[in-house]
Amino acid sequence: MAKRLYIGGLPYSSTDADMKAAFEKVGPVTSATIIIDKMTGRSRGFGFVEMENEADISKAIEMWNGKDFDGRTLTVNEARPMESRPARGGFGGGRRDY
Repeated sequence: MAKRLYIGGLPYSSTDADMKAAFEKVGPVTSATIIIDKMTGRSRGFGFVEMENEADISKAIEMWNGKDFDGRTLTVNEARPMESRPARGGFGGGRRDY
């Protein structure tokens, strides 16, 4: 099963291909995805890389965490599972006492 890395501090001009190429220096990359802002269509400055091998995950963290990538310092660590968020109701408002 592929393991996921969180990559923070990415330059806004970086592409999925740039990130994939950088992490393939460590080992085979299953996927590389930069998160895009829905409203602006621009990078949000972070993304995720999936790698098959657990040893490659450790090497990638060691190689890239705190290092310069196109002028910005990366934060690289193992991604945590996404937490469930409470549903947001519409038509907010205060409580009414009748």
